[in-house]
Amino acid sequence: MKKAAIAAQALHLQQIPNIGPAMVKDFHLLGIRQCTDLIGENPYALYERLCELTATRHDPCVIDTFISAVRFMEGAPARPWWHYTEERKKTLSLRGK
Repeated sequence: MKKAAIAAQALHLQQIPNIGPAMVKDFHLLGIRQCTDLIGENPYALYERLCELTATRHDPCVIDTFISAVRFMEGAPARPWWHYTEERKKTLSLRGK
């Protein structure tokens, strides 16, 4: 599926950059069905909910992917998920995690 260049082009979750079939399943588990459902979501809260729902501690890079998807849908340019790794590490460090 072709990836969207801007949020307005993303009609299906898998068109969001960095989002593949496995992440779409995670989004569905979280109740996110449409691309616009991501607008205003807290990526860290999504991660915590996913871990609770699956009773599994997922790789922290999932947070990076959630950040990239939320930011993209809120109007940020498409960036690789690892662009957000340093931000995630700083945020979690400040939270003592």
